[in-house]
Amino acid sequence: MIVRIMGEGQVRLDDAHLTELNKLDDELLAELESGDEAAFRRTFGALLDAVRRLGSALPDDALEPSDLILPTPDASLEEVRDMLSDDGLIPG
Repeated sequence: MIVRIMGEGQVRLDDAHLTELNKLDDELLAELESGDEAAFRRTFGALLDAVRRLGSALPDDALEPSDLILPTPDASLEEVRDMLSDDGLIPG
């Protein structure tokens, strides 16, 4: 799976990591629904860190089709809320 973090670039992730990422995504959805900004910041940061840690960064000149696009690290709770479908950020 190819994940693009807006403003940073693309990362190749093995599908084996989806369970870990989905757990963070579920937490993020709950925090978005509750409007808990501090918890949202913590979990969103953890999600982005997990993508970076578990994946392999593609070269800057690589332009692969992205399976998933994550917002910029400084995206607000409202901006992320606007990007979401009912399924969250990570496809199940």
